[in-house]
Amino acid sequence: MSTPELNRLRTHDLELGTTEVTQKHVTRTVVPPRRVSQRRLDFEHSRPRWLRECIAEATGVFMYVLPGIGAIASFTLNAASPLGVTAFGSIFAIGFAFALGIAFAIITCAPTSGGHFSPAVTIALCVWQGFPLKKVPYYIFSQIFGGFMAALVLMGIYHQQIDEMKAVLLAAGQPLVANGAPASILCSFPNPGQSMGYVFLTEFFADCFVGLLIWACLDPANPFVSPSLAPLVIGLAYAAMAWAFGDATLSMNMARDLGPRIVAAIFFGKEAFSYMNYSPIGILVSIPATLVASAFYEFVMRDSLLVIETGHAVHADGDEALMRHITRTTTVEGFEERAGEYKS
Repeated sequence: MSTPELNRLRTHDLELGTTEVTQKHVTRTVVPPRRVSQRRLDFEHSRPRWLRECIAEATGVFMYVLPGIGAIASFTLNAASPLGVTAFGSIFAIGFAFALGIAFAIITCAPTSGGHFSPAVTIALCVWQGFPLKKVPYYIFSQIFGGFMAALVLMGIYHQQIDEMKAVLLAAGQPLVANGAPASILCSFPNPGQSMGYVFLTEFFADCFVGLLIWACLDPANPFVSPSLAPLVIGLAYAAMAWAFGDATLSMNMARDLGPRIVAAIFFGKEAFSYMNYSPIGILVSIPATLVASAFYEFVMRDSLLVIETGHAVHADGDEALMRHITRTTTVEGFEERAGEYKS
């Protein structure tokens, strides 16, 4: 039977859904959603802002860690099968899983929390960009919790295959905590005989690379990265390092490492933290590396005057101080041109 709800579309109208993103680019219109009720506005207003931010950070880390360790699980479990089948996984697939997971996490959760998803990024933003210090512990705890929950879900999904792999390894007298063992699905472990100094330097430079790309994407004066492209660029920075140095042992994020490592210790023993004394490298190195990379960008690459000109910042001492700076540092022709822009 026909109802107004079924007949609400007119010719050339589009139904609600993903078509909404096209309404500014085509001549067709989208049926407007129902009106927002006061009850909904009151509910949204009553939500604690800090809690929403924490949940968004945890959700974002969950969204990026779960596909990544899922790809690792597919690769590890199939490679360990009696047939040695590796068609379901590779380093390339793992890199893409993390890259797309990061992009999806930023798209989904960054509008609420800012999209840090890493304690290293949170600390660097606190140091250089004025992120409130009192929020740092909440963000870091939420990020680690998101990684922890992603690892728990992964263990639930793959529990049967992991139990089978454990049984085979135990029968053969092989360890459960090692690179290529079940625990390595959740967090990184070095290869036997690897120098921890070598692993540290690899981790440090890979994290610096990623941190530099993040800071370039966050620079509003950078004309080569649009806000809509930044999530994919940041994700591909992680993927590039995974493709390049994944076989040399990488973590690249305290939340991605520590949360799943706790789960690995629960299921496979405390050796998850003590194996070859690697865990401090995987957990902590991303923080100083990101601070070094962001400091390099802040002191060498950033042009704060361009940021001010694009309207994304203001001079701490007001427009008069800005004009004095321009007077001291710009030629007469350049000063007149810039002065006219600021007056307009």
